[in-house]
Amino acid sequence: MADASGVLSVSPVIPVVTIDDPQDAVPLARALVDGGVKIIELTLRTDSALTSLKLIAEEVPDILVGAGTILTPAQADAAVQAGAKFLVSPGITPALLTSMLSLDVPVLPGVATVGEVLAVLEAGLEAMKFFPAGPAGGPPYLAAIGAPIPHVQFCPTGGISLATAPDYLKLPNVACVGGSWLTPADAVAAKDWGRITSLAGGAAALTR
Repeated sequence: MADASGVLSVSPVIPVVTIDDPQDAVPLARALVDGGVKIIELTLRTDSALTSLKLIAEEVPDILVGAGTILTPAQADAAVQAGAKFLVSPGITPALLTSMLSLDVPVLPGVATVGEVLAVLEAGLEAMKFFPAGPAGGPPYLAAIGAPIPHVQFCPTGGISLATAPDYLKLPNVACVGGSWLTPADAVAAKDWGRITSLAGGAAALTR
């Protein structure tokens, strides 16, 4: 159950979303679904994030909702209790990885080095988040990792746009990308759900 390979096959893009006002959570999630994107990584970067996560989990059954920016075991526990169906961390420590693996949901640990990839492999996982993708080396770095470790599947996140996503998605070891461009802050603030649906449609049309 812990490996997130199935999570990575849901959409070519996993929207990485920060929601300030829980009242925006349900319409935002529905806008993504309307555009053909049926997955969301909701970051735990606001005090109300767990409330937003719970609302999406309860009211938008058509979307697979996960919790991102998991930094501590306590956050992982709280996210699962709120309804998170998968967990994403920006990086790993042995304690955090052990805690996440103890929960009955898929886990997508963040890695940025070959050593971290090997550590996650030792824990039995072959699906990982590559973060921060752009600053850490981008597509050339992932291509290089794929030579000695071809069986690991990545979801690169960080600094990726609609224009650069295809450079990642053409790599055999990239299953999908994470992106914040689907839910721009100004569109959320204006409650322009139609714009988010349009952006989601463009993301859903990307090919792997």
